[in-house]
Amino acid sequence: MNPQLARPLATLLLLAGWVSPLPAQKWQVQYFYDKAKTTFQIADLQFPSPTRGIAVGVITNEKEHQEPTSVVTSDGGAHWQTVAIKEPPVSLFFLNENTGWMVTTKGLWQTSEAGRTWTKLPKIPNTIIRVHFLDEQHGFAIGSKKTALETHDAGITWQPLDLSATASGENINYTAYTWIDFATPKVGLITGWNNPPNRYGPDLPDWVDPAVTLHQRVPPHITYTVATYDGAQTWKASAGSLFGVVTRVRLHADGTGLGLIDYGQSFRYPSEVYSIKWPPGTTHTVYRDSKFAVTDIWQASDGTAYLAGIVIKGQLRSLIPTPVQVLTSKDLKDWKPIPVDYRAEATTAILAAAGDDNLWMATNTGMILKLVR
Repeated sequence: MNPQLARPLATLLLLAGWVSPLPAQKWQVQYFYDKAKTTFQIADLQFPSPTRGIAVGVITNEKEHQEPTSVVTSDGGAHWQTVAIKEPPVSLFFLNENTGWMVTTKGLWQTSEAGRTWTKLPKIPNTIIRVHFLDEQHGFAIGSKKTALETHDAGITWQPLDLSATASGENINYTAYTWIDFATPKVGLITGWNNPPNRYGPDLPDWVDPAVTLHQRVPPHITYTVATYDGAQTWKASAGSLFGVVTRVRLHADGTGLGLIDYGQSFRYPSEVYSIKWPPGTTHTVYRDSKFAVTDIWQASDGTAYLAGIVIKGQLRSLIPTPVQVLTSKDLKDWKPIPVDYRAEATTAILAAAGDDNLWMATNTGMILKLVR
């Protein structure tokens, strides 16, 4: 066939209905907690393999009674099983499809059955927020009050990491390490901050006086970055002034990745996404929008990026659920929306992936969705 006629002919066949268009990506609901007078607030989501996934959170009734709960799947989201857990969850980390850890408000739990049963590990400070394991024996725990710990026996015992230089002279009560990620077993990154109470306004919930909240001056605070290049034998710390808080860092083996900054209510932008080259630690902004609050990020191995968050409809964020939105880009410049089920409304959206072809999202309103064609 004449190549010059191939494209026009294909277009005519498509318009005539003889050729089906390629299916577009969309976010499809796989699980939805929809029970009267209760809510399921999902705190974290993990898919350690394409078939096995787990979401953890708390079910709250109209009397504010909380019931820690998880839902698990072993068939790629076709069916979900509710599994009770004993303490309110904070975060998850899975090493493989069976072995994982759950941080709770009261300690650390381990599973070898993909979240169907959990065993509580010996006492660990309840200040921890997140853990990361390089193998079943060697792991790290970070959290508030400068908590930074290391284990070499699968979490039976923990020793402090020497990261004191990151918070020298700062009040320990307002210093936290909140995120940890390893690009390779040798190259890892911990981020944190020191953020004293706001000296420029009352220390009250935002909903008490929205006008005051929106006009408060948001002061900058210290942000910490601690890196290792030798498998955590040594750590190199740096600090800088920042108006927001680094909430996510996603790294690839080649040192590239994405980072996410969350800003205060009165800041011009609710969030900012930046690209990373680590080392040497160079960054530049790739996305920010006053009408879209990004709450999680993901980047596939081919560089395709995904931003999940909520549409800003009012002056105060994080009070009333609004539509969930997901943007994607192959070049970190041209961002396009992916359709999301209209029922998905939340104040936070969380992303999880089991490889490039299995991307999932959970909302803090009890919904789990999968990116499908």
